[in-house]
Amino acid sequence: MQLEIRNYYEVLLMEILSDEGLMDELPEDYLADLSCITLNQLPVRYIRHLVDAYFFEDYHELQQMKNEIQAALERSRAFLKKRNQQRLREAQEE
Repeated sequence: MQLEIRNYYEVLLMEILSDEGLMDELPEDYLADLSCITLNQLPVRYIRHLVDAYFFEDYHELQQMKNEIQAALERSRAFLKKRNQQRLREAQEE
């Protein structure tokens, strides 16, 4: 049996990445890392149907969730930037 459930934070993150044009701009591997690191900083909120989430969500709650995602996304970008800089330095030292 396959259940149709999703993490609503994942849905919102994908919307934000798409709205910012990052889905088309960033390499797939980087985007996957960025998404995983961002989602690992956030709580989970499972939904069954996206339509239900849109119908029952409170505007203030949605804004809070989006703010949490933006903050986690910024931290993730900084983390990946630092990690990539370290890798470049290590490669230059070899």
